[in-house]
Amino acid sequence: MKISRKVEYACRVLAQLAREHGSGRMPHIEELAQQENVPANYLVQILNDLRGAGLIESRRGKQGGYILARPPSELSIADIIRAIDGELLECQKDVSGQSGKGVFLVLSALSAEFEQSAARKTVRDIIGADSSSMYFI
Repeated sequence: MKISRKVEYACRVLAQLAREHGSGRMPHIEELAQQENVPANYLVQILNDLRGAGLIESRRGKQGGYILARPPSELSIADIIRAIDGELLECQKDVSGQSGKGVFLVLSALSAEFEQSAARKTVRDIIGADSSSMYFI
């Protein structure tokens, strides 16, 4: 399994929006692209997917921009992966052949474990991991 670059970028931009959560500020796409080193034209697609999944909200105009639809602690990594890529870990139900059923059962269990783990990790965990390396004076 490989986490797509698109999911990684989505996590980055959501972490950036989490840093602004509650401030009333709504960053514009250009600012988010620059802060997270994501191509702006690619970020448009990602933000549309996140908005369509109900993870973010947007407002047009000079005072517009993007904000989280829920607190960072309520946005799971599983939510992000589903919004961007659909399934977390898709498993084909091909039980043909002598080992087909065994392979399906093991991969299904692995998929369930991954989904549970991804559901426990949130955007808050991402920004918490960032702040652990900061120095405060």
